Amino acid sequence: MPAVQLTPLDDDLTERLLAVAVADADPTEVIPPVDGPPGWIARRQQFFRAFHRERQPGLAGPLRTVMYAITTDYRIVGMIRLTLDETGQEAEVGMWLARSARGQGLATEALRQLLDEARRAGARTVKADTTPENQAAQAVLRRVGADLVEEKSKIYARLELDT
Repeated sequence: MPAVQLTPLDDDLTERLLAVAVADADPTEVIPPVDGPPGWIARRQQFFRAFHRERQPGLAGPLRTVMYAITTDYRIVGMIRLTLDETGQEAEVGMWLARSARGQGLATEALRQLLDEARRAGARTVKADTTPENQAAQAVLRRVGADLVEEKSKIYARLELDT
């Protein structure tokens, strides 16, 4: 497996990440729903930029979120984020990978690195959610030791961090 690196997003990296998303991912896998026809319409691309830009202040910012580009062999392959709750004790994670980067173990390695970041930030618990159809995400969450529970058409993952 190629080495995985997490790099905090800035404006330039966000533009490069958007290009990867447009070329190799569906908007529904990458951003919250935005009204309009399917695909990467201009409104969705603008939303992508704004969504990522407002999280650039990182964990110390008002949204207490840091977003990283996932890279391997100097190629951007996706994004992973960490959000701390108001106590700093619980973190939420989310990620997406370009279609061409899936199935190579990159998501598991990126998540392991992000869990280390959560520990350093003081989080004791990490949570995530996905859909019952997203078997790949469920497998990644299980590989890092998360407990999964299905409720109301969602899969909720929870992981207690050893500090």
